[in-house]
Amino acid sequence: MNHNQPRPGGRAWAAGLLGLVAGAVALGIGQLAAGLIDPGASPVIAVGDTAVDRSPAALKEWAIQTFGANDKLVLISGILLVLALIAAGIGVLARRRPGHGTTGLLLFGVVGAAAAVTRPDAGLLDALPSLIGAAAGAWALRLLVRRTWPEAEPGFWDDDARREPAASRTAGEQSLGGPEATGDAVADAGAAAERPVVMRGSFEPLKLDRRGLLTGVAGGVVIAGAGGLAGRALGGRLDVSAERAEVVLPTPATPAKPLPAGVDLRLSGLSPFTTPNRDFYRVDTTLVVPQVDPKTWTLKIHGMVDRPIELTFADLLKRPLMEADVTLTCVSNDVGGPYIGNARWLGARLADVLREAGIRSGADMLLSTSSDGWTAGTPVDVVMDGRDALLAIAMNGETLPVSHGFPVRQVVPGLYGYVSATKWVTDIKVTRFDQDEAYWTPRGWAPKGPIKTESRIDLPRGGSTIAAGRTAIAGVAWAQHRGIAAVEVRVDKGEWRQARLAEVPGPDTWRQWVVDDWQATPGKHTIEVRATDGTGRTQTSEYAPPAPDGAAGWHSILVVVK
Repeated sequence: MNHNQPRPGGRAWAAGLLGLVAGAVALGIGQLAAGLIDPGASPVIAVGDTAVDRSPAALKEWAIQTFGANDKLVLISGILLVLALIAAGIGVLARRRPGHGTTGLLLFGVVGAAAAVTRPDAGLLDALPSLIGAAAGAWALRLLVRRTWPEAEPGFWDDDARREPAASRTAGEQSLGGPEATGDAVADAGAAAERPVVMRGSFEPLKLDRRGLLTGVAGGVVIAGAGGLAGRALGGRLDVSAERAEVVLPTPATPAKPLPAGVDLRLSGLSPFTTPNRDFYRVDTTLVVPQVDPKTWTLKIHGMVDRPIELTFADLLKRPLMEADVTLTCVSNDVGGPYIGNARWLGARLADVLREAGIRSGADMLLSTSSDGWTAGTPVDVVMDGRDALLAIAMNGETLPVSHGFPVRQVVPGLYGYVSATKWVTDIKVTRFDQDEAYWTPRGWAPKGPIKTESRIDLPRGGSTIAAGRTAIAGVAWAQHRGIAAVEVRVDKGEWRQARLAEVPGPDTWRQWVVDDWQATPGKHTIEVRATDGTGRTQTSEYAPPAPDGAAGWHSILVVVK
Protein backbone atom coordinates (compact mmCIF):
# COMPACT_ATOMS: atom_id res chain seq x y z
CA MET A 1 0.00 0.00 0.00
CA ASN A 2 1.32 3.43 -0.96
CA HIS A 3 1.01 5.59 2.18
CA ASN A 4 1.92 8.71 0.18
CA GLN A 5 -1.32 8.67 -1.79
CA PRO A 6 -4.01 11.15 -0.74
CA ARG A 7 -6.63 9.73 1.56
CA PRO A 8 -10.00 11.32 2.39
CA GLY A 9 -9.61 14.03 4.93
CA GLY A 10 -11.93 16.17 7.00
CA ARG A 11 -15.43 15.00 7.83
CA ALA A 12 -18.07 14.32 5.19
CA TRP A 13 -20.82 14.98 7.71
CA ALA A 14 -19.38 18.41 8.39
CA ALA A 15 -19.25 19.22 4.69
CA GLY A 16 -22.82 18.01 4.27
CA LEU A 17 -23.92 20.20 7.19
CA LEU A 18 -22.26 23.20 5.59
CA GLY A 19 -24.11 22.48 2.37
CA LEU A 20 -27.40 22.35 4.27
CA VAL A 21 -26.72 25.67 5.95
CA ALA A 22 -25.67 27.28 2.66
CA GLY A 23 -28.88 25.98 1.07
CA ALA A 24 -30.89 27.43 3.96
CA VAL A 25 -29.19 30.79 3.46
CA ALA A 26 -30.09 30.64 -0.23
CA LEU A 27 -33.75 29.97 0.57
CA GLY A 28 -33.88 32.55 3.35
CA ILE A 29 -32.37 35.33 1.25
CA GLY A 30 -34.52 34.24 -1.70
CA GLN A 31 -37.61 34.52 0.53
CA LEU A 32 -36.49 37.99 1.60
CA ALA A 33 -36.11 39.10 -2.01
CA ALA A 34 -39.49 37.57 -2.87
CA GLY A 35 -41.07 39.54 -0.04
CA LEU A 36 -39.86 42.71 -1.72
CA ILE A 37 -40.83 41.66 -5.25
CA ASP A 38 -43.59 39.02 -5.24
CA PRO A 39 -44.22 36.31 -2.59
CA GLY A 40 -45.13 33.89 -5.38
CA ALA A 41 -41.58 34.22 -6.75
CA SER A 42 -40.10 32.59 -3.65
CA PRO A 43 -37.78 29.81 -4.90
CA VAL A 44 -39.68 27.01 -3.13
CA ILE A 45 -43.10 28.35 -4.15
CA ALA A 46 -42.01 28.89 -7.75
CA VAL A 47 -40.64 25.36 -8.03
CA GLY A 48 -43.72 24.02 -6.27
CA ASP A 49 -46.07 25.80 -8.66
CA THR A 50 -44.14 24.38 -11.59
CA ALA A 51 -44.32 20.91 -10.07
CA VAL A 52 -48.09 21.27 -9.70
CA ASP A 53 -48.54 22.49 -13.26
CA ARG A 54 -46.30 19.84 -14.84
CA SER A 55 -47.32 16.83 -12.77
CA PRO A 56 -49.43 14.20 -14.55
CA ALA A 57 -53.13 14.36 -13.80
CA ALA A 58 -53.01 10.91 -12.20
CA LEU A 59 -50.31 12.05 -9.78
CA LYS A 60 -52.32 15.13 -8.79
CA GLU A 61 -55.41 13.01 -8.28
CA TRP A 62 -53.45 10.57 -6.12
CA ALA A 63 -52.09 13.45 -4.01
CA ILE A 64 -55.57 14.90 -3.44
CA GLN A 65 -57.06 11.51 -2.57
CA THR A 66 -54.13 10.56 -0.31
CA PHE A 67 -53.35 13.80 1.47
CA GLY A 68 -56.57 15.78 1.06
CA ALA A 69 -56.29 19.39 2.21
CA ASN A 70 -52.68 18.71 3.25
CA ASP A 71 -51.52 18.01 -0.31
CA LYS A 72 -49.82 21.39 -0.65
CA LEU A 73 -48.03 20.99 2.69
CA VAL A 74 -46.80 17.56 1.60
CA LEU A 75 -45.58 18.98 -1.72
CA ILE A 76 -43.66 21.82 -0.06
CA SER A 77 -42.21 19.41 2.51
CA GLY A 78 -41.11 17.07 -0.26
CA ILE A 79 -39.45 19.90 -2.19
CA LEU A 80 -37.61 21.05 0.94
CA LEU A 81 -36.45 17.49 1.63
CA VAL A 82 -35.10 17.09 -1.91
CA LEU A 83 -33.40 20.49 -1.72
CA ALA A 84 -31.86 19.54 1.62
CA LEU A 85 -30.40 16.34 0.17
CA ILE A 86 -29.04 18.19 -2.84
CA ALA A 87 -27.59 20.95 -0.67
CA ALA A 88 -25.84 18.39 1.53
CA GLY A 89 -24.39 16.75 -1.59
CA ILE A 90 -23.19 20.12 -2.85
CA GLY A 91 -21.50 20.68 0.51
CA VAL A 92 -19.62 17.38 0.22
CA LEU A 93 -18.63 18.28 -3.33
CA ALA A 94 -17.41 21.73 -2.27
CA ARG A 95 -15.12 20.08 0.31
CA ARG A 96 -12.99 18.82 -2.57
CA ARG A 97 -13.96 21.05 -5.48
CA PRO A 98 -15.10 24.48 -4.25
CA GLY A 99 -15.86 25.75 -7.72
CA HIS A 100 -18.15 22.82 -8.45
CA GLY A 101 -20.05 23.39 -5.22
CA THR A 102 -20.58 27.03 -6.09
CA THR A 103 -21.68 26.09 -9.60
CA GLY A 104 -24.17 23.59 -8.20
CA LEU A 105 -25.89 26.22 -6.07
CA LEU A 106 -25.97 28.71 -8.92
CA LEU A 107 -27.49 26.11 -11.24
CA PHE A 108 -30.32 25.54 -8.82
CA GLY A 109 -30.80 29.28 -8.69
CA VAL A 110 -31.25 29.23 -12.45
CA VAL A 111 -33.81 26.43 -12.13
CA GLY A 112 -35.76 28.43 -9.56
CA ALA A 113 -35.58 31.56 -11.69
CA ALA A 114 -36.87 29.69 -14.74
CA ALA A 115 -39.76 28.29 -12.68
CA ALA A 116 -40.60 31.76 -11.38
CA VAL A 117 -40.68 33.56 -14.73
CA THR A 118 -42.74 30.87 -16.46
CA ARG A 119 -45.71 31.32 -14.10
CA PRO A 120 -48.71 32.77 -15.95
CA ASP A 121 -48.71 36.02 -13.98
CA ALA A 122 -44.92 36.47 -13.73
CA GLY A 123 -42.54 39.16 -14.92
CA LEU A 124 -38.78 39.20 -15.43
CA LEU A 125 -38.21 40.59 -11.93
CA ASP A 126 -39.60 37.36 -10.52
CA ALA A 127 -36.32 35.66 -11.48
CA LEU A 128 -34.37 37.77 -9.01
CA PRO A 129 -35.29 36.03 -5.71
CA SER A 130 -33.92 32.68 -6.89
CA LEU A 131 -30.80 34.22 -8.42
CA ILE A 132 -30.08 36.45 -5.43
CA GLY A 133 -30.68 33.55 -3.06
CA ALA A 134 -28.37 31.24 -5.02
CA ALA A 135 -25.61 33.85 -5.05
CA ALA A 136 -25.97 34.32 -1.30
CA GLY A 137 -25.87 30.56 -0.78
CA ALA A 138 -22.75 30.17 -2.92
CA TRP A 139 -21.00 32.94 -0.98
CA ALA A 140 -22.06 31.39 2.32
CA LEU A 141 -20.79 27.95 1.28
CA ARG A 142 -17.32 29.19 0.40
CA LEU A 143 -17.12 31.23 3.60
CA LEU A 144 -18.30 28.32 5.74
CA VAL A 145 -15.76 25.89 4.28
CA ARG A 146 -12.98 28.47 4.78
CA ARG A 147 -13.95 28.74 8.45
CA THR A 148 -14.18 24.98 8.91
CA TRP A 149 -10.81 24.18 7.30
CA PRO A 150 -8.86 27.44 7.79
CA GLU A 151 -5.48 25.78 7.11
CA ALA A 152 -6.33 25.08 3.48
CA GLU A 153 -3.52 26.02 1.13
CA PRO A 154 -3.46 29.65 -0.03
CA GLY A 155 -5.22 30.28 -3.29
CA PHE A 156 -7.37 27.15 -3.07
CA TRP A 157 -10.60 29.13 -2.85
CA ASP A 158 -9.69 31.44 -5.68
CA ASP A 159 -8.06 28.87 -8.00
CA ASP A 160 -9.98 25.66 -8.47
CA ALA A 161 -6.88 24.05 -9.97
CA ARG A 162 -5.66 23.80 -6.36
CA ARG A 163 -1.95 24.44 -7.12
CA GLU A 164 0.42 24.46 -4.14
CA PRO A 165 2.59 27.46 -3.39
CA ALA A 166 6.11 26.99 -4.68
CA ALA A 167 7.65 26.94 -1.20
CA SER A 168 5.75 23.79 -0.28
CA ARG A 169 6.65 21.80 -3.40
CA THR A 170 9.38 19.19 -3.57
CA ALA A 171 12.34 19.76 -5.84
CA GLY A 172 10.92 17.28 -8.30
CA GLU A 173 7.57 19.03 -8.31
CA GLN A 174 9.18 22.46 -8.87
CA SER A 175 10.76 21.21 -12.07
CA LEU A 176 7.50 19.95 -13.54
CA GLY A 177 6.97 22.97 -15.68
CA GLY A 178 10.35 22.74 -17.42
CA PRO A 179 11.18 20.98 -20.66
CA GLU A 180 13.08 18.27 -18.69
CA ALA A 181 9.89 17.14 -16.86
CA THR A 182 9.45 13.37 -16.93
CA GLY A 183 6.28 11.34 -17.38
CA ASP A 184 6.41 10.26 -13.74
CA ALA A 185 6.71 13.87 -12.61
CA VAL A 186 3.71 14.84 -14.70
CA ALA A 187 1.75 11.97 -13.16
CA ASP A 188 2.77 13.16 -9.70
CA ALA A 189 1.63 16.65 -10.62
CA GLY A 190 -1.73 15.28 -11.64
CA ALA A 191 -2.07 13.55 -8.28
CA ALA A 192 -1.15 16.75 -6.49
CA ALA A 193 -3.64 18.74 -8.53
CA GLU A 194 -6.39 16.39 -7.44
CA ARG A 195 -5.52 16.74 -3.78
CA PRO A 196 -8.70 17.60 -1.82
CA VAL A 197 -9.03 20.83 0.12
CA VAL A 198 -8.67 19.06 3.42
CA MET A 199 -5.11 17.79 2.64
CA ARG A 200 -1.90 19.42 3.69
CA GLY A 201 1.10 19.62 1.41
CA SER A 202 2.28 16.39 3.06
CA PHE A 203 -1.00 14.68 2.14
CA GLU A 204 -2.07 14.62 5.80
CA PRO A 205 -5.69 15.54 6.55
CA LEU A 206 -6.27 19.11 7.62
CA LYS A 207 -7.66 19.60 11.07
CA LEU A 208 -11.35 20.45 11.19
CA ASP A 209 -11.85 23.69 13.14
CA ARG A 210 -14.90 22.80 15.27
CA ARG A 211 -15.20 26.32 16.62
CA GLY A 212 -15.22 27.73 13.11
CA LEU A 213 -17.73 25.09 12.07
CA LEU A 214 -20.12 25.77 14.95
CA THR A 215 -19.96 29.55 14.74
CA GLY A 216 -20.31 29.45 10.96
CA VAL A 217 -23.32 27.14 11.11
CA ALA A 218 -24.92 29.25 13.83
CA GLY A 219 -24.39 32.42 11.83
CA GLY A 220 -25.76 30.83 8.68
CA VAL A 221 -28.86 29.58 10.49
CA VAL A 222 -29.48 33.05 11.91
CA ILE A 223 -29.13 34.66 8.49
CA ALA A 224 -31.41 32.07 6.89
CA GLY A 225 -34.04 32.39 9.60
CA ALA A 226 -33.95 36.17 9.68
CA GLY A 227 -34.21 36.35 5.89
CA GLY A 228 -37.12 33.95 5.79
CA LEU A 229 -39.04 35.71 8.57
CA ALA A 230 -38.36 39.14 7.08
CA GLY A 231 -39.49 37.91 3.68
CA ARG A 232 -42.74 36.56 5.12
CA ALA A 233 -43.31 39.82 6.96
CA LEU A 234 -42.69 41.86 3.81
CA GLY A 235 -44.96 39.56 1.83
CA GLY A 236 -47.61 40.12 4.48
CA ARG A 237 -47.82 43.76 3.50
CA LEU A 238 -49.83 42.56 0.53
CA ASP A 239 -52.40 40.88 2.78
CA VAL A 240 -55.89 42.12 1.93
CA SER A 241 -57.62 41.11 5.15
CA ALA A 242 -58.03 44.75 6.14
CA GLU A 243 -59.49 45.64 2.73
CA ARG A 244 -61.84 42.68 3.01
CA ALA A 245 -63.00 43.83 6.45
CA GLU A 246 -63.88 47.24 5.01
CA VAL A 247 -66.32 45.83 2.43
CA VAL A 248 -69.94 46.65 3.22
CA LEU A 249 -72.20 44.11 1.57
CA PRO A 250 -75.20 45.64 -0.22
CA THR A 251 -78.71 44.48 0.47
CA PRO A 252 -79.59 41.93 -2.21
CA ALA A 253 -82.13 43.03 -4.77
CA THR A 254 -83.30 39.41 -4.86
CA PRO A 255 -82.83 37.86 -1.43
CA ALA A 256 -83.02 34.11 -1.01
CA LYS A 257 -86.12 32.75 0.63
CA PRO A 258 -85.71 31.53 4.22
CA LEU A 259 -84.61 27.93 4.37
CA PRO A 260 -87.66 25.65 4.72
CA ALA A 261 -88.35 23.95 8.02
CA GLY A 262 -86.83 20.50 8.06
CA VAL A 263 -83.96 21.35 5.71
CA ASP A 264 -81.52 20.06 8.32
CA LEU A 265 -82.16 16.79 10.16
CA ARG A 266 -79.75 17.91 12.88
CA LEU A 267 -78.22 14.53 13.53
CA SER A 268 -74.84 14.44 15.25
CA GLY A 269 -72.21 13.46 12.70
CA LEU A 270 -74.39 14.29 9.70
CA SER A 271 -73.04 17.05 7.44
CA PRO A 272 -75.04 20.21 8.18
CA PHE A 273 -77.13 21.59 5.34
CA THR A 274 -75.10 24.81 5.30
CA THR A 275 -71.35 24.25 5.43
CA PRO A 276 -69.59 26.82 7.66
CA ASN A 277 -67.02 28.85 5.76
CA ARG A 278 -64.20 27.53 7.94
CA ASP A 279 -65.12 23.95 7.01
CA PHE A 280 -65.77 24.48 3.31
CA TYR A 281 -63.43 22.39 1.20
CA ARG A 282 -60.63 24.05 -0.73
CA VAL A 283 -59.01 22.44 -3.76
CA ASP A 284 -56.94 24.62 -6.11
CA THR A 285 -53.52 24.70 -7.71
CA THR A 286 -52.08 27.76 -5.99
CA LEU A 287 -49.49 27.38 -3.21
CA VAL A 288 -49.76 31.02 -2.15
CA VAL A 289 -53.31 32.32 -1.77
CA PRO A 290 -53.64 35.34 -4.09
CA GLN A 291 -54.06 38.66 -2.31
CA VAL A 292 -56.24 40.74 -4.62
CA ASP A 293 -57.02 44.31 -3.56
CA PRO A 294 -60.67 45.10 -4.33
CA LYS A 295 -59.68 48.72 -5.01
CA THR A 296 -57.60 47.67 -8.00
CA TRP A 297 -59.54 44.54 -9.04
CA THR A 298 -61.17 44.55 -12.46
CA LEU A 299 -63.03 41.95 -14.48
CA LYS A 300 -62.62 42.08 -18.24
CA ILE A 301 -65.21 40.40 -20.45
CA HIS A 302 -64.08 40.21 -24.05
CA GLY A 303 -63.65 37.90 -27.02
CA MET A 304 -66.71 36.97 -29.06
CA VAL A 305 -68.82 39.86 -27.76
CA ASP A 306 -70.22 43.01 -29.33
CA ARG A 307 -69.32 45.30 -26.44
CA PRO A 308 -66.31 44.37 -24.29
CA ILE A 309 -66.85 45.22 -20.62
CA GLU A 310 -64.49 46.03 -17.77
CA LEU A 311 -66.02 46.06 -14.28
CA THR A 312 -64.49 47.35 -11.06
CA PHE A 313 -65.43 46.01 -7.67
CA ALA A 314 -67.38 49.20 -7.01
CA ASP A 315 -69.27 48.63 -10.27
CA LEU A 316 -70.18 45.13 -9.17
CA LEU A 317 -71.46 46.31 -5.81
CA LYS A 318 -73.80 48.74 -7.57
CA ARG A 319 -75.41 46.06 -9.69
CA PRO A 320 -78.60 44.25 -8.64
CA LEU A 321 -77.34 41.41 -6.49
CA MET A 322 -79.07 38.16 -5.64
CA GLU A 323 -78.68 35.37 -3.11
CA ALA A 324 -78.69 31.68 -4.02
CA ASP A 325 -78.18 28.44 -2.12
CA VAL A 326 -75.75 26.37 -4.19
CA THR A 327 -73.75 23.22 -3.45
CA LEU A 328 -70.28 23.11 -5.01
CA THR A 329 -68.46 19.85 -5.78
CA CYS A 330 -64.87 19.22 -6.80
CA VAL A 331 -64.31 16.79 -9.66
CA SER A 332 -61.61 15.17 -7.49
CA ASN A 333 -64.29 14.06 -5.05
CA ASP A 334 -64.24 10.25 -5.04
CA VAL A 335 -67.32 8.21 -4.17
CA GLY A 336 -68.16 9.07 -0.56
CA GLY A 337 -65.51 11.82 -0.55
CA PRO A 338 -65.39 15.12 1.39
CA TYR A 339 -64.86 17.66 -1.40
CA ILE A 340 -68.37 19.05 -1.43
CA GLY A 341 -70.05 21.85 0.49
CA ASN A 342 -73.17 23.99 0.47
CA ALA A 343 -73.37 27.74 1.01
CA ARG A 344 -75.59 30.76 0.46
CA TRP A 345 -73.88 32.98 -2.08
CA LEU A 346 -74.42 36.67 -2.87
CA GLY A 347 -73.47 38.05 -6.27
CA ALA A 348 -74.41 39.45 -9.64
CA ARG A 349 -76.00 37.25 -12.26
CA LEU A 350 -73.30 36.29 -14.73
CA ALA A 351 -75.88 35.90 -17.51
CA ASP A 352 -76.99 39.54 -17.13
CA VAL A 353 -73.41 40.77 -17.48
CA LEU A 354 -72.88 38.62 -20.57
CA ARG A 355 -76.08 39.91 -22.17
CA GLU A 356 -74.82 43.45 -21.73
CA ALA A 357 -71.62 42.45 -23.50
CA GLY A 358 -73.60 40.82 -26.31
CA ILE A 359 -72.49 37.23 -26.94
CA ARG A 360 -71.94 36.57 -30.63
CA SER A 361 -73.36 33.62 -32.48
CA GLY A 362 -71.17 30.52 -32.33
CA ALA A 363 -69.63 31.23 -28.93
CA ASP A 364 -69.95 28.20 -26.66
CA MET A 365 -67.30 28.63 -23.93
CA LEU A 366 -66.41 31.14 -21.24
CA LEU A 367 -62.68 30.93 -20.56
CA SER A 368 -62.35 32.46 -17.10
CA THR A 369 -58.95 33.29 -15.63
CA SER A 370 -57.97 33.79 -12.01
CA SER A 371 -55.44 36.33 -10.82
CA ASP A 372 -52.77 33.60 -10.63
CA GLY A 373 -53.33 32.48 -14.23
CA TRP A 374 -55.49 29.37 -13.65
CA THR A 375 -58.28 28.93 -16.19
CA ALA A 376 -61.66 27.19 -16.45
CA GLY A 377 -63.83 26.56 -19.48
CA THR A 378 -67.56 26.94 -18.78
CA PRO A 379 -70.28 26.07 -21.33
CA VAL A 380 -72.13 29.23 -22.38
CA ASP A 381 -75.48 27.49 -22.66
CA VAL A 382 -75.32 26.34 -19.03
CA VAL A 383 -74.72 29.86 -17.74
CA MET A 384 -77.45 31.33 -19.93
CA ASP A 385 -80.20 28.75 -19.25
CA GLY A 386 -81.68 30.57 -16.27
CA ARG A 387 -79.84 28.94 -13.39
CA ASP A 388 -78.27 31.06 -10.64
CA ALA A 389 -74.76 31.42 -12.09
CA LEU A 390 -73.11 34.21 -10.12
CA LEU A 391 -70.14 36.48 -9.87
CA ALA A 392 -70.15 35.98 -6.11
CA ILE A 393 -68.85 38.46 -3.54
CA ALA A 394 -70.16 36.89 -0.34
CA MET A 395 -70.55 33.47 1.23
CA ASN A 396 -72.94 32.59 4.06
CA GLY A 397 -73.60 36.20 4.90
CA GLU A 398 -70.01 37.43 4.99
CA THR A 399 -67.60 38.82 2.45
CA LEU A 400 -65.86 36.03 0.55
CA PRO A 401 -62.93 34.59 2.52
CA VAL A 402 -59.61 35.24 0.80
CA SER A 403 -58.98 31.50 0.42
CA HIS A 404 -62.32 31.11 -1.34
CA GLY A 405 -61.81 33.78 -3.97
CA PHE A 406 -62.04 37.28 -2.48
CA PRO A 407 -62.94 39.67 -3.93
CA VAL A 408 -64.93 37.82 -6.64
CA ARG A 409 -65.39 34.22 -7.74
CA GLN A 410 -67.65 32.31 -10.07
CA VAL A 411 -70.42 30.02 -8.82
CA VAL A 412 -72.28 27.90 -11.40
CA PRO A 413 -74.77 25.27 -10.17
CA GLY A 414 -74.56 21.83 -11.77
CA LEU A 415 -70.92 21.89 -12.93
CA TYR A 416 -67.82 20.57 -11.23
CA GLY A 417 -65.55 23.31 -9.98
CA TYR A 418 -62.77 22.71 -12.49
CA VAL A 419 -65.02 24.00 -15.30
CA SER A 420 -66.89 26.70 -13.43
CA ALA A 421 -65.85 27.83 -9.96
CA THR A 422 -62.97 30.18 -10.78
CA LYS A 423 -61.72 31.97 -7.67
CA TRP A 424 -60.06 35.39 -7.78
CA VAL A 425 -61.54 35.76 -11.27
CA THR A 426 -60.19 38.68 -13.30
CA ASP A 427 -60.90 37.82 -16.93
CA ILE A 428 -63.64 36.11 -18.95
CA LYS A 429 -63.02 35.46 -22.61
CA VAL A 430 -66.07 34.48 -24.64
CA THR A 431 -64.76 31.89 -27.08
CA ARG A 432 -65.20 28.34 -28.38
CA PHE A 433 -64.18 24.92 -27.08
CA ASP A 434 -62.52 24.17 -30.42
CA GLN A 435 -60.39 27.31 -30.19
CA ASP A 436 -59.29 27.48 -26.54
CA GLU A 437 -58.46 25.04 -23.73
CA ALA A 438 -58.68 25.57 -20.00
CA TYR A 439 -56.09 24.45 -17.44
CA TRP A 440 -57.27 20.87 -16.86
CA THR A 441 -58.34 19.89 -20.38
CA PRO A 442 -54.86 19.25 -21.87
CA ARG A 443 -54.08 17.33 -18.68
CA GLY A 444 -56.61 14.66 -19.56
CA TRP A 445 -59.84 15.93 -18.01
CA ALA A 446 -63.09 16.33 -19.92
CA PRO A 447 -63.71 19.84 -21.32
CA LYS A 448 -67.23 19.89 -19.88
CA GLY A 449 -68.04 18.69 -16.38
CA PRO A 450 -71.71 18.24 -15.50
CA ILE A 451 -72.07 16.90 -11.96
CA LYS A 452 -73.13 13.27 -11.65
CA THR A 453 -75.87 12.05 -9.32
CA GLU A 454 -74.18 10.83 -6.15
CA SER A 455 -74.90 10.04 -2.50
CA ARG A 456 -72.85 9.52 0.64
CA ILE A 457 -73.28 7.78 3.99
CA ASP A 458 -72.25 9.95 6.95
CA LEU A 459 -73.83 7.86 9.73
CA PRO A 460 -72.67 5.45 10.92
CA ARG A 461 -69.09 6.19 10.02
CA GLY A 462 -67.42 3.61 7.81
CA GLY A 463 -65.17 1.26 9.76
CA SER A 464 -66.72 2.19 13.10
CA THR A 465 -67.98 -0.10 15.85
CA ILE A 466 -71.52 0.62 17.04
CA ALA A 467 -73.90 -0.80 19.63
CA ALA A 468 -76.63 -3.23 18.67
CA GLY A 469 -80.18 -1.95 18.48
CA ARG A 470 -82.04 0.76 16.64
CA THR A 471 -79.58 2.83 14.63
CA ALA A 472 -79.91 5.73 12.18
CA ILE A 473 -78.33 5.51 8.75
CA ALA A 474 -78.03 9.00 7.29
CA GLY A 475 -76.13 11.07 4.77
CA VAL A 476 -76.40 13.49 1.88
CA ALA A 477 -77.17 13.15 -1.83
CA TRP A 478 -76.69 15.61 -4.68
CA ALA A 479 -77.49 16.18 -8.34
CA GLN A 480 -77.16 19.93 -8.70
CA HIS A 481 -79.72 21.60 -10.95
CA ARG A 482 -81.64 18.34 -11.28
CA GLY A 483 -82.36 17.81 -7.62
CA ILE A 484 -82.73 14.62 -5.59
CA ALA A 485 -86.07 12.81 -5.81
CA ALA A 486 -85.31 9.65 -3.83
CA VAL A 487 -82.62 7.90 -1.80
CA GLU A 488 -82.51 4.17 -1.08
CA VAL A 489 -80.45 2.19 1.41
CA ARG A 490 -79.77 -1.52 1.76
CA VAL A 491 -77.89 -3.60 4.29
CA ASP A 492 -75.97 -6.78 3.44
CA LYS A 493 -77.34 -6.90 -0.14
CA GLY A 494 -80.91 -7.08 1.17
CA GLU A 495 -83.96 -5.19 -0.04
CA TRP A 496 -83.65 -1.53 -0.88
CA ARG A 497 -85.41 0.73 1.61
CA GLN A 498 -86.65 4.25 0.92
CA ALA A 499 -84.93 6.90 3.03
CA ARG A 500 -86.77 9.87 4.45
CA LEU A 501 -85.66 13.06 2.70
CA ALA A 502 -85.07 16.43 4.30
CA GLU A 503 -86.56 19.52 2.71
CA VAL A 504 -84.55 21.61 0.24
CA PRO A 505 -84.86 25.19 -1.02
CA GLY A 506 -84.36 24.13 -4.63
CA PRO A 507 -82.60 21.73 -7.01
CA ASP A 508 -79.14 23.30 -6.73
CA THR A 509 -78.25 22.01 -3.26
CA TRP A 510 -77.51 18.67 -1.71
CA ARG A 511 -80.23 16.92 0.27
CA GLN A 512 -80.02 15.15 3.61
CA TRP A 513 -81.64 11.73 4.03
CA VAL A 514 -82.13 9.22 6.85
CA VAL A 515 -83.30 5.68 7.59
CA ASP A 516 -83.83 5.97 11.32
CA ASP A 517 -85.10 2.52 12.30
CA TRP A 518 -82.42 0.04 11.26
CA GLN A 519 -82.20 -2.72 13.85
CA ALA A 520 -78.49 -3.37 14.03
CA THR A 521 -77.61 -6.94 15.03
CA PRO A 522 -74.18 -8.11 16.23
CA GLY A 523 -71.67 -8.83 13.50
CA LYS A 524 -70.20 -7.13 10.44
CA HIS A 525 -72.59 -5.34 8.09
CA THR A 526 -72.22 -3.67 4.70
CA ILE A 527 -74.39 -0.62 4.04
CA GLU A 528 -74.95 0.82 0.54
CA VAL A 529 -76.79 3.87 -0.74
CA ARG A 530 -78.04 5.07 -4.11
CA ALA A 531 -79.93 8.18 -5.18
CA THR A 532 -82.37 9.06 -7.94
CA ASP A 533 -82.33 12.58 -9.37
CA GLY A 534 -85.18 14.81 -10.44
CA THR A 535 -85.09 13.48 -14.00
CA GLY A 536 -85.80 9.96 -12.75
CA ARG A 537 -82.27 8.65 -13.33
CA THR A 538 -80.79 6.46 -10.58
CA GLN A 539 -77.07 6.63 -10.00
CA THR A 540 -75.11 3.78 -11.48
CA SER A 541 -73.60 0.98 -9.42
CA GLU A 542 -70.60 0.81 -11.73
CA TYR A 543 -67.60 2.50 -10.17
CA ALA A 544 -65.72 5.20 -12.09
CA PRO A 545 -62.74 7.15 -10.71
CA PRO A 546 -62.79 10.97 -10.56
CA ALA A 547 -60.80 11.32 -13.81
CA PRO A 548 -61.71 12.34 -16.43
CA ASP A 549 -65.22 13.64 -15.64
CA GLY A 550 -66.17 12.81 -12.06
CA ALA A 551 -66.53 9.73 -9.88
CA ALA A 552 -69.53 7.39 -10.05
CA GLY A 553 -70.79 4.37 -8.12
CA TRP A 554 -72.60 3.50 -4.92
CA HIS A 555 -71.07 4.52 -1.62
CA SER A 556 -70.59 1.44 0.56
CA ILE A 557 -69.35 1.18 4.14
CA LEU A 558 -68.57 -1.64 6.56
CA VAL A 559 -69.53 -1.38 10.24
CA VAL A 560 -69.13 -3.71 13.19
CA VAL A 561 -72.05 -4.10 15.58
CA LYS A 562 -71.47 -5.32 19.13
